[in-house]
Amino acid sequence: MAHIFFAASIQRHIATPEREIDARTLGAAFEAVFAEQPRLRGYILDDQGALRAHLAVFVDGQRIRDRLRLSDALGQESRVYVVQALSGG
Repeated sequence: MAHIFFAASIQRHIATPEREIDARTLGAAFEAVFAEQPRLRGYILDDQGALRAHLAVFVDGQRIRDRLRLSDALGQESRVYVVQALSGG
């Protein structure tokens, strides 16, 4: 099962402990998390269901490619990290 982790900066707003998810795509993993934490959906996704601009998601150390459909594949041992994106100069 894939593991999903939410950064402390996100957990300050909504408790989201590390969990194992049985999902083949990032979108399916998020849906499983949202089923347990419905309030998290609005913080992670925009009104069109795309990843919000203030977040970055990494699967197995690589930034995801599909921020709109969240179709990035997950393996049985994948590690997903959801963090606040850094900005500035």
